[in-house]
Order: sequence, then C-alpha cells, then structure tokens
Amino acid sequence: MLKPAVRSAVESTSIAHLATVLPDGSPHSIPLWVSSLDDKIIFLTGPNSQKARNLRHDPRVALSLAPVDNPYEPVIVRGRVVEWIDGDAGWELVDQIAQKYIGQPYGRDVERVIGVIEVDHQTVGVS
Repeated sequence: MLKPAVRSAVESTSIAHLATVLPDGSPHSIPLWVSSLDDKIIFLTGPNSQKARNLRHDPRVALSLAPVDNPYEPVIVRGRVVEWIDGDAGWELVDQIAQKYIGQPYGRDVERVIGVIEVDHQTVGVS
C-alpha cells in the first residue's frame, strides 16, 4: 500500500526522476510524469525509449520526487516495473496523466505506453 505522503506526491504535479539500469550496469536517470493506479505508480514513455529498453532488460527502478508543497521532504521509492499498458487502455491513462500536468490530452503524434511500478520500498523525508 502506498503511504499517504507518497500517494500525495505522486498525485501532485511534482516531476519525478526515474532511475533505471543501462545494459552496462551504469545508472540512467530521467525526469518524467507520474500518477498512481491502485497501489502502484504509473508513468508514460515511448515504447522504444532508453528507459523502456532498460526496463525490459532489468525491471528494477528507483523513483524520487520533491513534493511541490514541501520540496525539502523528498519521496523515494524503489520497486520494479511489473506491467506495460498500451492500446486504448494505455492512452486513457496517458491522457489522465497529461491532463494533470498540462491540462489537456496527450498528442497522438508519438506512440506512448504506460509502465506500472510495483513498490517494494518507500521513504518520506531524509533517509
């Protein structure tokens, strides 16, 4: 279950930073939009993006957010991508996330999928 402070940060318009593992074992970190789906965290990406390729090879992630209302109390999550949602169901979630961040549906000029993160560890504040 997501802690209330984690859910609040994920549901806000805070930009998250997602860390994945490159094939050579080095880290790859990228800012992105996130939301929650039940007790999981979701994000959108291109199906052939570097992060998507990394996650197909190794599904482990670390995610950090500086909440908009309290940027000095960071939210840190570790987990793994357990599912990819595409097609109409994926676009519905992409549009929900885009609506939150930019106030309109996401453009259809590029392909997008939703990554679903199952959370293994969550920390709020300095650890």
